[in-house]
Amino acid sequence: MMSRSQEIALDRQQAPFQFSADYGVIQDQRLNGYLNRVGLELARRSHRPDMPFSFRGVNAAHINAYAFPGGSIAATRGILVELQSEAELAALLGHEIGHVCARHAAEQMGKGLLVNLLVAGASAATSSAGHESTAELISRLGGIGAGALLARYSRNDEREADALGMEYMTRAGYTPLGMVGLMEILLRSGEHNPTAIELMFATHPMSRERLETARQNARGRYRAMIDNPDHRQRYLDHTASLRRLKPVIKAIQKAETAMAGKQLDRAEELLRTALDQAPEDYGALVVMAKCQFLRRQPNEAASYARQATRVYPDEAQSHWLLAMASLAEQKYGQALREFDEVDRLLPGNPDILFYRGRALEGMQRREEAARAYAAFLGQVRQGDKAKYAYARLREWGYIR
Repeated sequence: MMSRSQEIALDRQQAPFQFSADYGVIQDQRLNGYLNRVGLELARRSHRPDMPFSFRGVNAAHINAYAFPGGSIAATRGILVELQSEAELAALLGHEIGHVCARHAAEQMGKGLLVNLLVAGASAATSSAGHESTAELISRLGGIGAGALLARYSRNDEREADALGMEYMTRAGYTPLGMVGLMEILLRSGEHNPTAIELMFATHPMSRERLETARQNARGRYRAMIDNPDHRQRYLDHTASLRRLKPVIKAIQKAETAMAGKQLDRAEELLRTALDQAPEDYGALVVMAKCQFLRRQPNEAASYARQATRVYPDEAQSHWLLAMASLAEQKYGQALREFDEVDRLLPGNPDILFYRGRALEGMQRREEAARAYAAFLGQVRQGDKAKYAYARLREWGYIR
């Protein structure tokens, strides 16, 4: 079993990549402060109050929440707009705290996952920077596949986290019916919006049994707390600005479903609707950039990615998309600047070395390109990008 310090170190390596894959932490500081306060009140009543827990919302439109082993916990905009009370939020965060306390995340993640992921990087088959391979790359969320860093829990893990979550939320004074409400939301979403919740169910197996267990525990073990408050109005007040964006978030969900089904015209239409309502929504801009890339329109992709970098300059994914679009357009200097910015904002992905090499090669800066390819091969020894880098170094006489 990993030590506490190893859990925290792994968390600090992995969590930033997943937050970026989910379009970054919500920029609404008031909302994030509220989520963090609710989470910390639960965490200090947990079995591991010494862990450096932290809580935030992330911009993704799909329905999900997750924990990393050191206590970094996130909930997507997609799930936050479905919740109706602070008790349901407490159930959601309490469940994720339960995974940390039971060390489920550490057990699942401590198997070389980050190394494996970053060795593979965004490995779509990429022997060149042509549209076909790059479009596949972009569909994997700018270098980190959706959910690639998330632990996959067993049904027993979920039962244990549910039980711990209900224990922590009732200790904090909430009605246990918050957990019942959360389970009802998840099941209803699975029936009516399966694509938006697909990743959550892949990582957190859902079943009607979990709902029935929550109902039994609420009216059994925790019946004395059933009349505790749910703080519905407090939740609605703190999430009012986010809930006003619910039509935008729903449009992004539908657009991502359309993109997955290669219905790119429909996806573009939905994203234009979203951007008409919220022109500076970072998530909508980034998804539109991806959509344009998949439509083989790198100039349009670059335009939307550039807008996204202005809206949220410290979030890496829009810079990655702008870099890839620039590479596809053979604007190698722009691509190099953006890859460097990605590496500054989110260091540790060896794919940046490869693509810096591609940009430098395009600029005819062969010696620098060779250094970048050699550095990439120092970390990655297999896959199409490694083959490409090796072939270039051999062709240029750096390898015999």
